[in-house]
Amino acid sequence: MKNILALILLVSMVSFIPADNVHTRFKPSAGYANIAVAPGSFGAYLQNLKLKPAGTHTKTYTGSIARTDPYTAAVVDMSVGTQDLQQCADAVMRLRAEYLYQQANYKAISFNFTSGFKCDYVHYANGYRYANERWVLKGKKDYSYPNFLRYMNLVFSYAGTLSLQKELKPVTNPDDIKAGDVFIKGGSPGHCFMVMDVSENAAHKKQFLLAQSFMPAQNIQVLQNGSPWFSLGTVAGIPYGELVDAKYLKRF
Repeated sequence: MKNILALILLVSMVSFIPADNVHTRFKPSAGYANIAVAPGSFGAYLQNLKLKPAGTHTKTYTGSIARTDPYTAAVVDMSVGTQDLQQCADAVMRLRAEYLYQQANYKAISFNFTSGFKCDYVHYANGYRYANERWVLKGKKDYSYPNFLRYMNLVFSYAGTLSLQKELKPVTNPDDIKAGDVFIKGGSPGHCFMVMDVSENAAHKKQFLLAQSFMPAQNIQVLQNGSPWFSLGTVAGIPYGELVDAKYLKRF
């Protein structure tokens, strides 16, 4: 009986523990405070992304430990798929599209292929399929989440850092960095990082959390190099850390 009562008490206590997410797991550095974001915004969505348990390894789409695992501060609890598709730019597009899908803002879900073709979700959800730089009606209307993921795989197959860099807008004032911004340099391979949260001290100096995927496709990981908090003007000791620079900062 005592064991049963103890178990009931434990379950009750767990039910009051807030979900572990980006915002709750990573407390700002001493002297810093999180910058508030608007409820329902892209930044709020990123802050509230659920994380896998602390200590979880970053793994590739095959289930092997990723070569970027030493830089793991946390792993985002989001599928990576079974193909080598969801790499760096793909992860950024996935996060943006997931937010818009949750908002039911389907018309805003659209990404350009490297060829320049506009691949919008509404066409895909209405049964159209991509063929030779045009849409061809082949199926029925389907706005379900599994079909959304199939759309994302199509985007991953034909878009990348080169196309995404062209779509994003430069952040003219880097002091205005905010959650949802992207450090990106298009190329082959090119790379990019997503800003997940931002904090600030009394002197208005900013620190921020970064997330990425990599090659081969892997879990989306929140990064760390001793600390999970990065800042402009300080060399980021991570692969492609030279891109954590104001000249590469862009925004949806």
